[in-house]
Amino acid sequence: MCPSTKIDILQRALKREKKARKIAEKILEDKSRELYSMSEELKDSNIKLAELLEDKSLQLKGVFENINDSYLIMDLAGNVLKMNNAAIEFFGYDISKEKLSVINLIYPEDNVYAFQSFSQLYQTGSFSNYTARILTKEKEVKWVQINASLIYDKIGKKIAAQGIVRDITKQITSEEKLLEYNNRLSALVLNLNSGIVLEDENRKIVLSNKKFCKLFKIDSQPDDLIGMDCKLASEQNKVLFKHSSDFVRRMDDVVEAKIPVYREQLEMIDGKILERNYTPIIVDSKIKGYLWTFTDITLEKKYNLSLESEKEKYSNIIANMNLGLVEINRDNQITMINQRFIEMSGYNEEELIGKVAHDIFNDNDNSNFIDNEKEKRIKEVSSFYEFKTKNKKGETKYWHVSAAPNYNLLGENVGTIALGLDITKTKKLQLQKEQILKELEKSNNQLHEYAHIVSHDLKSPLRSIDALVSWIKTDNNGKFDETTLENFNLISTTLETMEKLISNVLEYSSAGSITKEKEDVDLNITLNDLKKILFIPKNISVTILKKLPIIKGDKTKFQQLFQNFISNAIKFCDKEIGIIEVDYQENKNFHQFSIKDNGIGIEKKYHDKIFQVFHSLNKREDSTGIGLSIVRKIIDLHEGDVWLESKLNKGTTFYFTIKKN
Repeated sequence: MCPSTKIDILQRALKREKKARKIAEKILEDKSRELYSMSEELKDSNIKLAELLEDKSLQLKGVFENINDSYLIMDLAGNVLKMNNAAIEFFGYDISKEKLSVINLIYPEDNVYAFQSFSQLYQTGSFSNYTARILTKEKEVKWVQINASLIYDKIGKKIAAQGIVRDITKQITSEEKLLEYNNRLSALVLNLNSGIVLEDENRKIVLSNKKFCKLFKIDSQPDDLIGMDCKLASEQNKVLFKHSSDFVRRMDDVVEAKIPVYREQLEMIDGKILERNYTPIIVDSKIKGYLWTFTDITLEKKYNLSLESEKEKYSNIIANMNLGLVEINRDNQITMINQRFIEMSGYNEEELIGKVAHDIFNDNDNSNFIDNEKEKRIKEVSSFYEFKTKNKKGETKYWHVSAAPNYNLLGENVGTIALGLDITKTKKLQLQKEQILKELEKSNNQLHEYAHIVSHDLKSPLRSIDALVSWIKTDNNGKFDETTLENFNLISTTLETMEKLISNVLEYSSAGSITKEKEDVDLNITLNDLKKILFIPKNISVTILKKLPIIKGDKTKFQQLFQNFISNAIKFCDKEIGIIEVDYQENKNFHQFSIKDNGIGIEKKYHDKIFQVFHSLNKREDSTGIGLSIVRKIIDLHEGDVWLESKLNKGTTFYFTIKKN
């Protein structure tokens, strides 16, 4: 090859090299710029991360600084950025003095499990109940349970993770010792009320009990199950459960995870509900077996549901009943009220809860009364009373209150529980009634007094007329013919009738009022005295069939009562042999009497009219039509009733009752 050719080749190579160098320099320059830009972005991200972490730390400081469990914040590379005091004490590291990565805390044999769990954290954003071993700074092995979640920035970018770490070393240690006590507990386990299955590390059954066989309907003795493959047994027993495929899969997942599981509920085809617990048995950091327990909680579950139902039902009743309910503690503070009490008092819940009841519902008239009632509750005495108070608007209210001591679940007296009924309307009516009764009593007294005055004023001219007629007859003795004398006699008879009518009106006006204090009245004596006073013809007999009672009342009024009945029976007797019989019957709340005669009888249509004033069926000269009206008023005064049974020309029986005192 000639020299020129070599030079040419070298020149071309040199050009290519220069060109390649320029391209490389260009790439290097671009990469440098890109690297610088990424560096700036990373720096900016780190600043934002620091700011966000500081912000998050400030937000969470008040929450997590003093909790008993350890709390950590780490970046996505696993570097710990924040620890609370509990974490510093538990792990032995202080990041204010030294750097710490969570990788340094992982127990070597749990590396794979730990990284799988953290991978789950990055993918799903959280994990819970992660159970594993960790190493402290002093190389102590601790069992922990971790709940963790990712922290995101404002645009939703993952920037860090946080977790709460609970020390469960004692719990795990206790479970590890379970196997050591296997022989001691075998006899007890066989008769436990929970089904027990203990597997070895190869999932072969090493122990079970009678309750397990019964729950799973196994027609064998517990010893016959020893050595059986538990996984195969699960496959066979899955048909007993509603979610059969989940039953087997869940057991496999639990065993695979080697994490204790508590209070899982399983629903069986026959309606039973089992509670399942699982504990891996670890000795010297090695799985030595698995303990399963199954408890029939069907009754407990139904009871809890029933209890919740009853609680809800009675809560609704309390909330909506027409009685105000209030609970007050021993310091007289209101602790609970229902809706009706809010309506009764006019105050809302915020205005009452925690307030002293005495200060809100005190009335000048019942200050001492409230203190006395509080003392009763302290002495465990219940009471029912009327309570006068004012509502929020200042309106006077009257409540009927039933109060009793309130007890907690330990049976301790914690205050008062009271039910109140608003009786304001009834009370106002009662007060009005009392006022009306006072006014009525005053009017009756005035009317009674007026009746006496009128009676006296009316009788005076009658007596004067009678005296004048008598004087005229005396002064003109022998001068008047028979017709004139008959007219004078008619005047005298009319005057007697008028005087009797006035007396009866006066008697009627006073019949419905109590004029004397009540006294014991022996009706046997009253009837015997009447038989002596009344004019009883020889052809009429008055017989008392039974011994009459002694009752409290006004002797005069009882005498008027029987006198009117017997007098009427005598007046209207048309038989040659007249019979009048007085009888008595005692009832629960009343004394019942009857007066029977064999006189003229009374038609049915007049049975009610005869008790009206001035109503007489037979217009006799000696009958004013007031007697039975007086009877009705006296019986009404004693809260009784009167009625009759009668047949024309055969006789009448009057019945009446007097309320027992």
